[in-house]
Amino acid sequence: MKYFLFAFCFLIIAITSQAQFKADLIKWTRDGNGMYENDNSSIVKTNLNTGEQKTILPATLLVANNKQIAVRDFSVSDNESIVLIFTNTARVWRYNTKGDYWFYHFPTKTLKQIGKDRPAQSLLYAKLSPNGELVAYVSQNNLYVEELVTGKSVVLTSTNNTKKLINGTFDWVYEEEFGCRDGFRWSADSKSIAYWQVDANKIRDYYMLNTTDSIYSRVIPVEYPKVGEQPSPVKIGVVAINTRQTVWMNIPGDAANNYLPRMEWSGANELIVQQLNRKQNESKLYFCNTTTGTAKEFYKENDKAFIDIKSRWNEDDPRGWEFVNGGKDFIWVSEKDGWRHLYKVNREGKETLLTIGNYDIATISAIDEANNEIYFIASPDNPIQRYLYKVKMDGKSKAVRITPAGYNGTNSYEVSPTAKFAMQSFSSRNVAPASQMVSLPSHKSIAGDDLLKTMTPVIRKNLEFFTITTDDGITMDGWMSKPNNYDSTKKYPVLLYVYSEPAATTVEDDFYAGNNFMFSGNMNAEGYFYVSFNNRGTPTLKGAEWRKSIYKQVGRINVRDQAMGMKKLLQQRSYLDTSRVAAWGWSGGGSTTLHLLFQYPELFKTGIAIAAVGNQLFYDNIYQERYMGLPQENKDDFIKGSPITYAKNLKGNLLYVHGTGDDNVHYSNAEVLINELIKYGKLFQFMAYPNRTHSINEGQGTFQHLMKLYTAFLKEKCPPGAR
Repeated sequence: MKYFLFAFCFLIIAITSQAQFKADLIKWTRDGNGMYENDNSSIVKTNLNTGEQKTILPATLLVANNKQIAVRDFSVSDNESIVLIFTNTARVWRYNTKGDYWFYHFPTKTLKQIGKDRPAQSLLYAKLSPNGELVAYVSQNNLYVEELVTGKSVVLTSTNNTKKLINGTFDWVYEEEFGCRDGFRWSADSKSIAYWQVDANKIRDYYMLNTTDSIYSRVIPVEYPKVGEQPSPVKIGVVAINTRQTVWMNIPGDAANNYLPRMEWSGANELIVQQLNRKQNESKLYFCNTTTGTAKEFYKENDKAFIDIKSRWNEDDPRGWEFVNGGKDFIWVSEKDGWRHLYKVNREGKETLLTIGNYDIATISAIDEANNEIYFIASPDNPIQRYLYKVKMDGKSKAVRITPAGYNGTNSYEVSPTAKFAMQSFSSRNVAPASQMVSLPSHKSIAGDDLLKTMTPVIRKNLEFFTITTDDGITMDGWMSKPNNYDSTKKYPVLLYVYSEPAATTVEDDFYAGNNFMFSGNMNAEGYFYVSFNNRGTPTLKGAEWRKSIYKQVGRINVRDQAMGMKKLLQQRSYLDTSRVAAWGWSGGGSTTLHLLFQYPELFKTGIAIAAVGNQLFYDNIYQERYMGLPQENKDDFIKGSPITYAKNLKGNLLYVHGTGDDNVHYSNAEVLINELIKYGKLFQFMAYPNRTHSINEGQGTFQHLMKLYTAFLKEKCPPGAR
């Protein structure tokens, strides 16, 4: 997730995330007792029991044609005989997922390129076969397999010269909204591969226009299903390596009105597949026979709103299926009882609730089958914090907190396969991000001194966390960053930071709370109050009702909560200047900013909206239909939830920013809204960034320019300091 609609608005992510390959954070050894690291293109192995480090593959051995191969990502075979190297990468929409692959073979001490007959930078998701003899990869929408010893490669699929037939990976919308990128899976015996095929031939292109890289413009088509348009038909097949013949899984239902977001091997000749209906409020699980293609439904769930999938509760990564008990059961997540809980489900669909109590789990961390336990992240007492817990997989036990007292804030963990070790990352409102390797379940630092003893808290007297209850009876978490040495008898401007949609929260107990990465300078020193709220519909840990109340209400209840929160805050804090109230946001936050200026002009005098959806009918089908339904059935909700509907009400100061090369929230959103503002004679400031994407960070000086523009506009229209 996304992951999704928004460009997540912390500085480090806004500047770098869309140019980075989303690699695993830690490469664990198979036994879970160690890890591999990339140390300046040398592969180093650390034994966590002894602390011993060993360079298993020095960078000096990764030289081809007298050039050093820069390791961007890598994987090590289970027997450590092969290291697969990913290099020379290029971006595919969000991440650098295509490039070149090499492998080093230790027994023969040889370095070879994979797919060397394919175009440069065209390989995606290369994976070694379980037996270590083959490697499979995707290139130009087809699936290939190659013998490591001979270098002989064959194509396993064929697009029949149809560019929009995609094998082994996904189209734009599956990647953006389901987190689906790697679209094939090796069988355990290395004899076959299961893969997705996306038929995007019926999906219309959205045409972006590159007008700067040549004296003639160049059209860039993107297969992009708008809300109300049918999804790309997707099917799953299993191809035999020796015959190159595919058996297609006969999953019931219209492929053009259903989604297949998850698939894994569940047996020697069997796949397990999740199917979502188009409205994403019905989920079915099937076992598919890979020899005959027959599919048997065994588990079904319905929801009055929408059903989240694994990419929402497992770090935007739908790969893997958490089987236990020798494949007889698996771990599943559901909100069916009003909370996001862990269940154990058997092959007949019978389920056992594992996380008993009125609280949400956030993500699954690890499964420790040896001790019949599962580790997960939750925060039963404070929805803006995160801690590691474990619970017995017996359906009778209470969860036990593993994160020790003192780590009050946001904790995340990368846990080893056997749950013996974990990399803990910690941050709080007063502690900068820090990490340590710990043993589990004792949570003892393997380096000696515990992180708590080495961290130096930053006393942020200017930062306040609070809750606020609106006149509608809605209680929201919030934070406020205050001016230095402010005088409570005077009046100060206040800036509201918003996102407000189901893809993200803005209020979490971490070190970035209260920081405005867009402001060039120091807001505290300049004399601004800076505020944010988590409204209804945001994915905070306050139960399913809180999260799903936004169904068919995007652009309404979330916007009202933000406005009513600000109204109440202005009433409670006499030092906030009601004549200098501003809001800003990016993507979904940009949409919310527009709504606040248009729907509540008496409250909000200034707004900065970046990469905003101006009309919900212009966004993609998976995201918008998940949270709003189908426009064929309730189009009025889409209209009432779109900023363009209220543009005629603009009274305040608006800075509107958009990249013309935004493949996510298309530039047409800006142009139709601009037309509406022109129609009603509304004056505003607009900035278009040529060929920039949703992150508006490409090109020398781009982000710095945006910061200057943002800061100058805010200071002019919502002047800082006391009055």
